[in-house]
Amino acid sequence: MACSLLPVPDISRPLVLKKLSSSPKLWTLLGLRCPCHFKTKPSLSLTKAVYTQNFSLPLSRDKIEPDQDPISLLNERIRRDYNKRDASRTVMDSKEAEKYIQLVKEQQQRGLQKLKGDRQPKKNGGFSYKVDPYSLRSGDYVVHKKVGVGRFVGIKFDVPKDSPNPVEYVFIEYADGMAKLPLTQASRLLYRYNLPNETKRPRTLSKLNDTTVWERRKTKGKVAIQKMVVDLMELYLHRLKQRRPPYPKSPSMAEFEAQFPYEPTPDQKQAFIDVGKDLTERETPMDRLICGDVGFGKTEVALRAIFCVVSAGKQAMVLAPTIVLAKQHFEVISERFSMYPEMKVGLMSRFQTKAEKEEHLHMIKNGQLDIIVGTHSLLGNRVVYNNLGLLVVDEEQRFGVKQKEKIASFKTSVDVLTLSATPIPRTLYLALTGFRDASLISTPPPERVPIKTHLSAYSKENVISAIKYELDRGGQVFYVLPRIKGLEEVMEFLEQSFPTVEIAIAHGKQYSKQLEETMEKFAQGEIKILICTNIVESGLDIQNANTIIVQEVQQFGLAQLYQLRGRVGRADKEAHAHLFYPDKSLLTDQALERLAALEECRELGQGFQLAERDMGIRGFGTIFGEQQTGDVGNVGIDLFFEMLFESLSKVEEHRVISVPYQSVRVDLNINPHLPSEYINYLENPMEIINEAEKAAEKEIWSLMQFTENLRRQYGKEPYSMELLLKKLYVRRMAADLGIKRIYASGKMVGMKTNMTKLVFKLITESMVSDVHRNSLVLEDDLIKAELLLELPREQLLNWIFQCLAELHASLPALIKY
Repeated sequence: MACSLLPVPDISRPLVLKKLSSSPKLWTLLGLRCPCHFKTKPSLSLTKAVYTQNFSLPLSRDKIEPDQDPISLLNERIRRDYNKRDASRTVMDSKEAEKYIQLVKEQQQRGLQKLKGDRQPKKNGGFSYKVDPYSLRSGDYVVHKKVGVGRFVGIKFDVPKDSPNPVEYVFIEYADGMAKLPLTQASRLLYRYNLPNETKRPRTLSKLNDTTVWERRKTKGKVAIQKMVVDLMELYLHRLKQRRPPYPKSPSMAEFEAQFPYEPTPDQKQAFIDVGKDLTERETPMDRLICGDVGFGKTEVALRAIFCVVSAGKQAMVLAPTIVLAKQHFEVISERFSMYPEMKVGLMSRFQTKAEKEEHLHMIKNGQLDIIVGTHSLLGNRVVYNNLGLLVVDEEQRFGVKQKEKIASFKTSVDVLTLSATPIPRTLYLALTGFRDASLISTPPPERVPIKTHLSAYSKENVISAIKYELDRGGQVFYVLPRIKGLEEVMEFLEQSFPTVEIAIAHGKQYSKQLEETMEKFAQGEIKILICTNIVESGLDIQNANTIIVQEVQQFGLAQLYQLRGRVGRADKEAHAHLFYPDKSLLTDQALERLAALEECRELGQGFQLAERDMGIRGFGTIFGEQQTGDVGNVGIDLFFEMLFESLSKVEEHRVISVPYQSVRVDLNINPHLPSEYINYLENPMEIINEAEKAAEKEIWSLMQFTENLRRQYGKEPYSMELLLKKLYVRRMAADLGIKRIYASGKMVGMKTNMTKLVFKLITESMVSDVHRNSLVLEDDLIKAELLLELPREQLLNWIFQCLAELHASLPALIKY
């Protein structure tokens, strides 16, 4: 809320206070006695005679810069926190919050039940990321939950003091000595120390005899996790609050479903049911992830959702990461909807002329196109939808950050269906923990044959042998490189080796018409070998291409390799994926681990497990944002994820219930009197004081804006005005933290609160100042602070202001309803 501060008055004129309220409270704020206390009306000279304090005020506002005083520092922090928040989110009352938190808990349970892979559920419903000590190699870094980061030395038998029988011990090296743990204890408390970047080396090893540094690191990670969880929670609650009428069940849906030429697998049937219920039975917009391996029938799920929405008179958008994939989607949809001429399908691409694009934009805006297929250009500001109902996103991990943000903005207003064979880790974890619904299609169609994966060092003989085998059986070959630079060199080599075979190059920097023609010829079988970059990674369906060669395999991410391998094996022929790496001595540990994971997951339908494996290996930045990477480094990925699951399962316990601003009492007996010069300097001082009170009552953001506007207009305020502002800030922050009363008694400061012990522990642990943290204790409903000496009232207000500012900084980690 921007306050209305008027121009600086000419202070050579006498001060006239117009229309002053008779409220004693406001007169006291200004340091005046209310007229109601005078037997006769005071004159202006009497009013001015009340002041004794001298106050010199600078008249040039241009030169005034507020110092980095406590209020400025607090304002900076408030601005940072608010900039990270989604401005469109609405505030909920407590009853709504209770209802939605319960819904989230149910969602979490459903998500956790669907978890697949080797993470074993614990008895309490969480998940264990602890490491099996036998799987460790000497030199591996590990995390002990209570001690911190150490280096694994080995396992050997030793005889304990209290028993004659030898026991297996795990030996771990720390910065100040060697620790030995019984094997049973190590299994409960040890985690592998993985980091999101290439190196797995921690900054330092922890100390056995001083765990304070480790405890601080763990607390920092815990608070970071809480902030992430609360942010996800608020987004989810905001989406649940959106409403749209359920779609009618179209009578022609059965006819549309009958056109599907295959017998659906059990998983596919379940996905059809899940999406159908989301659209026709729920009143909240759908946000569902369909996770299925390549060729397992995800597209059919999307087609049925599109038919349901378009039948009800709404538009559907299908978003693909590449134009090649968008064109393929367009062709599949056009063919499938050919029996319904009233449903118009359009393709937006960079291959179109300007006139064609303008015509499509016009048709979308006027509702003449029902299904719009395209790349990220569909997310541009020029595309105005007439009545958008459904967004289908294929391979979300291929889009950039800005496009992902734009996709996220759709999720609160339209139904969203995301298709992916290897979801980005963020998507996967949302699915697993109930902030997003997921349907898993892990059963292969009966005719599918597993892809044979061959991982070996590069040699020209192996390449020629692999290509010759495929060509001899009448098939086609993908030859993939990580960069455009080496494509021509490979072309020369293959033209010499196979002079009679049609070979072509495809990459994203080619002219659009040229690329389109090349892909078309390959799809038609005219081109036998396609040398390309990972432009073919997603979705391309060429039945006759059943061998893929990937050179410089260490340059690709695990998800990319999995997708590339899925380009083949779409028919009933046995498919081959040949992954070639240079000399192994040149590869990083991370690249070797990536390759080993791909070999392990050679069976069909393992994209879901693979994505989870990939999270421990690939960059963490895509999971919850770059700023969390440092917090993961504090404790390692495995312990970080376990803490995340724990936090998600107890999300409703980290809740602070604010109290109304007007109900907060600050009993400190401080009534600062403003200097007469400052009152002369202000125009309409009563109005300004009123504005300050209104801003504080609304929210802390409004109070921050008021203070900054005041300083911009009139410069840095005198000390008495600063005390007055601090009193307003204290009251506002107390209301936000659920503190109803603040008072002082001798050396003790008391704050009556509704805060739980768990919330109090979390916010005090994250306080920066040891002085404030060590002085606070919670007894029943009272936060007490024992000071070393009884402070003068003004210093006491400053102390409380600083203390509450630190407590308030933890609010982003708490649910605030």
